[in-house]
Amino acid sequence: MNEITSLNANNIAVQAPETMPHSIEAEQQLLGAILTNNDIFDRVASIIGAKHFYDPVHARIYDIAAQRIAKNNLASPVTLKAFMEDDEGLKELGGPAYLARLAGAAISGFAARDYATMIYDLAVRRDLIQLGRDISAKAAQVDVASEPREQIVEAEQQLYKLAEQGQVESGFQSFLKAVTDAVNVANAAYQRDGGLSGVSTGLIDMDGKLGGLHRSDLLILAGRPSMGKTSLATNIAFNVAKAYKRGQLPDGSEGAVDGGVVGFYSLEMSAEQLAARILSEAAEIPSQQIRSGDMTEAEFRRFVDAAKALEACPLFIDDTPALPISQLAARARRLKRTHGLDVLIVDYLQLVRGTGKNENRVNEISEITMGLKAIAKELDIPVIALSQLSRQVENREDKRPQLSDLRESGSIEQDADVVMFVFREEYYKEREKPGDHDLEAMARWQEEMERLHGRAEVIIGKQRHGPIGTVDLSFEGRFTRFGNLVKPWQQGSNDQEF
Repeated sequence: MNEITSLNANNIAVQAPETMPHSIEAEQQLLGAILTNNDIFDRVASIIGAKHFYDPVHARIYDIAAQRIAKNNLASPVTLKAFMEDDEGLKELGGPAYLARLAGAAISGFAARDYATMIYDLAVRRDLIQLGRDISAKAAQVDVASEPREQIVEAEQQLYKLAEQGQVESGFQSFLKAVTDAVNVANAAYQRDGGLSGVSTGLIDMDGKLGGLHRSDLLILAGRPSMGKTSLATNIAFNVAKAYKRGQLPDGSEGAVDGGVVGFYSLEMSAEQLAARILSEAAEIPSQQIRSGDMTEAEFRRFVDAAKALEACPLFIDDTPALPISQLAARARRLKRTHGLDVLIVDYLQLVRGTGKNENRVNEISEITMGLKAIAKELDIPVIALSQLSRQVENREDKRPQLSDLRESGSIEQDADVVMFVFREEYYKEREKPGDHDLEAMARWQEEMERLHGRAEVIIGKQRHGPIGTVDLSFEGRFTRFGNLVKPWQQGSNDQEF
């Protein structure tokens, strides 16, 4: 490596047992370009860092140059000489004269990004090879404390981390492009029946508030136990999957023109239990009767017909418990690649595991919400994550949830594009039943129960793209089904709750 010309014979080294993929020449010529024109650094800084250089001396040269340029100081062979005169690695390459030879081998500025991309790609290949060797070595070492299943999870996490590092930010874009994208979204909403820019939930009033489920959004659906979080999530999943129609999109590609393919992570309930809930809604048979098998012949026939109709629905359920966020992301990518994916639902957020590096539960939840938001952006789909609420709700007179009730971390509120709360006042009022001796109180309670019966609220506490407010829905506990609520002015029409 004493002379640059001696390295030009092999541009990219072919992997040998003792050699990793690299290109010394590409590193030399890119460094030369940066040392002769510091503006080139800004073009490549978003692609590579010092850690991506194969030669440690090149990594140190890049690091020192980057620090000087960041301070608006000149980075040239002359200015770097003072910082690297005592560098043993540089002395082996010929000392400060090597910096001058680098400048002499500089490439033109227009090729800088291509060279940076090549250096980055080779660094990723080296990381993959090293990761493969680590996995192989660990698998060969039979240890009671390290089960194969745990090793698979760890390997997936490391691959996920490597993939995340590879996501280069798009950087600034012109306002013209941003305006064009906004117009295309508005045009899609205008062309679509109902005027929605996102995927319809099947609930008219909720669609009116949200504009549908928007791509790349993280939606949090929170509530106390027995409020109906899972029921509402399964209702939305069923409505989206049932409405799925494939066709040609405005950009000419194939995809969902209505409804969509739904992925449902059920970390609390089994797939069979979740399917029973959806079948209860579709067949209009109470879920308790389905579980106990207490059905008439007509109901059972209706149940079987509903099951046949649902076979074609693109709804995929994963009921693996305690999934790490890395595996959750990897399985979502796999589903999108094999069957397509338009909406992802996670039931529920607190049952997802982090990478295990955060001992603090608040930091772990932050990692999980950031991971879910990253999935939404990477796969360009809406992600609905269910969340528990803290018990402080129960201590208030008005038990309607607020953003401050989100459990364990403020990052849930920060990372989410939409935060919704499911609230059924009937649930709390039912537990306030007075004694039979107080007839007046009993009469008031019955009147209140009649007013609240079969009604639910979805409180939109945060929405980046639209207004906050409350959506009134109907709730049929027998079928665990939410529906559109008939308005007072519709009472005389033929429309009923559905």
